[in-house]
Amino acid sequence: MNILLTGATGYIGQRLLPVLIKEGHNVCCCVRDARRLDVSKYPKDQISVIETNFLDFNSLGDIPMKIDVAYYLIHSMSASTRNFEEMESQCAKNFNVRLSLTDVKQVIYLGGIANAETLSPHLSSRKSIENILRSRCYNLTTIRAGIIVGSGSASFEIIRDLVEKLPIMVAPRWLDTRSQPIAIRNVIQFLYGVAGKKWTFNNTYDVGGPEVLTYKQMLLTYSKIRKLNRLIFTLPVMTPKLSSYWLYFVTSTTYKLAINLVDSMKVEVVCKKNDLAEKLNISLISYQKAIELAFDKIAQQNVLSSWTDALSAKTIEPGIQSFMEVPTYGCLKDEKELSINNESTVFENIMGIGGKNGWYYADFLWEIRGFIDKLVGGVGLRRGRKNQNTVEAGESLDFWRVIYASEAKRRLLLYAEMKLPGEAWLEFKIEQNKLYQTATFRPRGIWGRAYWYLLLPIHKVMFQGMIKNITKSKDGLLSV
Repeated sequence: MNILLTGATGYIGQRLLPVLIKEGHNVCCCVRDARRLDVSKYPKDQISVIETNFLDFNSLGDIPMKIDVAYYLIHSMSASTRNFEEMESQCAKNFNVRLSLTDVKQVIYLGGIANAETLSPHLSSRKSIENILRSRCYNLTTIRAGIIVGSGSASFEIIRDLVEKLPIMVAPRWLDTRSQPIAIRNVIQFLYGVAGKKWTFNNTYDVGGPEVLTYKQMLLTYSKIRKLNRLIFTLPVMTPKLSSYWLYFVTSTTYKLAINLVDSMKVEVVCKKNDLAEKLNISLISYQKAIELAFDKIAQQNVLSSWTDALSAKTIEPGIQSFMEVPTYGCLKDEKELSINNESTVFENIMGIGGKNGWYYADFLWEIRGFIDKLVGGVGLRRGRKNQNTVEAGESLDFWRVIYASEAKRRLLLYAEMKLPGEAWLEFKIEQNKLYQTATFRPRGIWGRAYWYLLLPIHKVMFQGMIKNITKSKDGLLSV
């Protein structure tokens, strides 16, 4: 089949794409930035990539006419605390109009379970998108899911942060809300399973795992799997705003996402019964098994996608290509170079920077900077990295975004997503047995320059220690 895959660089899209390719389908991927999708691992005759922005109808002209099935996986939940409903609505309307001009037979939409009488703005938006996508020009199949559990999923990472970091939790009362979590593997099976099935046309299906659990039960089950003793107390006095701050500071989530999540977590998300799993011969995975599978992927350094792959900084929205060329005019720099003996080992260290490996020198200073970033509404250091030994363009790396990563050219370029009075790049490059490390800062006004010069002594020590330790073997790395 000819398949159109929107949201191909998102958490679900990156998991679904290899399945579609493996089954022999021709896939056209819609992305905002083509550089963020590595197609080299797929057969060239089965995949194509077009750059689209569904908020801009004029950018949709390259969508092909010959489409059998289209997946609508566009989501704006982490984009804004105020207008994500309007953004999602506009995207869906533009998609609807453009697809009506093609010969598409089926559109598959992944929405949220919306059976409660009162819905959160997020779930209400998901339901309204479903109504917008209903068209006389094609058949709509809607898959509604609640909490998705898998390596790199926002739900899994939030649960992981809470349980791993807090031996005692004083939590909001929404922890008593019931939900029906589903493993990411089952979600992908459902999304692929309904493709081309005429009996699913113009039908809506709730999908969930075999258990209905409260969020508190999910946390305690996780703690049991990890063999951690945890105590959880719920307080009725925590307002949604306080709950959002609590989630934001304790976990790796952004504040925008925390607000939308808290609103949704107050709503019960339990499936209406259907026989879709039986008809598609899908065995539902238990919550405990889903957690274990997630840790298997993490241990194997094989996390296919992460919720942090979504661009969190508005300045990145034009695409990572816009930040490939590091500016020079009006910029302040810290430049260092060091002769090296083993380029391969040094570059391996470079590619492993951040996350659990830290920044090779004065990690406590990086952690303080991450905490300060959280205080002012930034992303902080807790995002970590998807895989510890490899990075690709577009991925997050602590409070940086990977702009360019090439083993062949021995170069790693990062762009800062922390809160700054300006813009910052950090570049590592190896040429002719020399390591070049350059921190570039383009200040915004007088406060930007004051920020740079105030931290200049600290930066000098940190960056000097970092480049020295990067050049050491893994067994001999130093840290302060």
